[in-house]
This record gives sequence, C-alpha cells and structure tokens, in this order.
Amino acid sequence: MADRVCVAQIGAAHGIRGEVRLRSFTEDPMAIASYGPLESEDGTRRFEIEALRPAKDHFVARLAGINDRNAAETLTNLTLYVSRDRLPPAAEGEFYHADLVGLAAVSPDGATLGTVTAVHNFGAGDVIEIKPASGEALLVPFTDAAVPEIDLAAGRMVVVPLTAVE
Repeated sequence: MADRVCVAQIGAAHGIRGEVRLRSFTEDPMAIASYGPLESEDGTRRFEIEALRPAKDHFVARLAGINDRNAAETLTNLTLYVSRDRLPPAAEGEFYHADLVGLAAVSPDGATLGTVTAVHNFGAGDVIEIKPASGEALLVPFTDAAVPEIDLAAGRMVVVPLTAVE
C-alpha cells in the first residue's frame, strides 16, 4: 500500500443519474480530478471523474460508467487511491499522512512511545494515533508543539507528552 495514497471517499448517491457525493482528502480539494483514474482500496476497480462540482461540505461527482442511482449506491463509503508517483512532492515541512503511518513515536528524551497507526481529522485539525507496545492507543494533536520533529529517513517522530504541551 506504500505506493498508493488514499485521496478521496465516495459518500451517498446524489440524485437519480448516478452522481455521488465525494470527499477529497487532497490539499487542494479540486485537484482530485487531475490525478487521473482513482482506484478502489483492493485495486480491482478504477474510476474516472467526468465532472466535479462543489457542494456544501463535499463535491458532487459524475464517474465514468456510473449512470444511475442504483450503481452509485453500490459505491457508498468506497475509499479511492492513486499511485504515489502521480502526486506532487510534499513541500518542506509538509507530509502525506501515508508517510507518517508506521513511524516510531519517541519522547524528546528518546523513550519509545509506540508506532503511528493512523492520522485522523475530526474537524479541528489532524490528530496522530499512536499504538504503544501495550495499553490503549494515544491520540496526539499534530501540531508543532506536540510533534516538534519528524525524520522520515530515520523512521521516527518526536512526540511531546500532552502534559508538557498544556
């Protein structure tokens, strides 16, 4: 999966002509239409965006070959991926979420906290999920104060404990 990045998710069907609601996870949400064919997570289905228009908190998309509501409904909650090489390089200080998953999380003094298992956004900014060797997962805000250092080459990020950030 490291060579592919999740860029969108299909929501509910929109109307009766096969359009779908689409949530884009790209920095420029409209850029989703410029990446070429999007693939299902398992790679067995490919989707070409024929038309895309903004709606209140999502896009409405017409996908090639999806011509009625029944076909659109079968796609609800499908996540869409593109090959990593079709994405622009991350700018200095920016990271693709896929690059962060799997990094070792360590405290400022080097103690192992766990492994990054996901990056979430519940509406108030990105949150890093860290799975320790044992116990409950830790959720840490993805801010410069809480995550002051990321070293992709070394495969680790420094995480300041929340009590120290407050």
